[in-house]
Amino acid sequence: MKLAEMSRDYRESARLLQQRLALLRKLLAKAEDPEEIWHIKRRIAELTPMLTQMNELAELTERYYERGYWRSEKYTL
Repeated sequence: MKLAEMSRDYRESARLLQQRLALLRKLLAKAEDPEEIWHIKRRIAELTPMLTQMNELAELTERYYERGYWRSEKYTL
């Protein structure tokens, strides 16, 4: 698999996560049960860092071979 293909996959995963987070936020706005609210907030808290990581990896794989592109220490050895 090439980096460009990986980038597309990361972008697609990020798009799906964004959709799921939007749905969870709508559910949260309608929820009244404290336990249900807690579960929804917890799921949002779990998915948000995943979305951030998907976006970061999509950018990294898109621009990996560009001269002068600064790579985050987070994804380098």
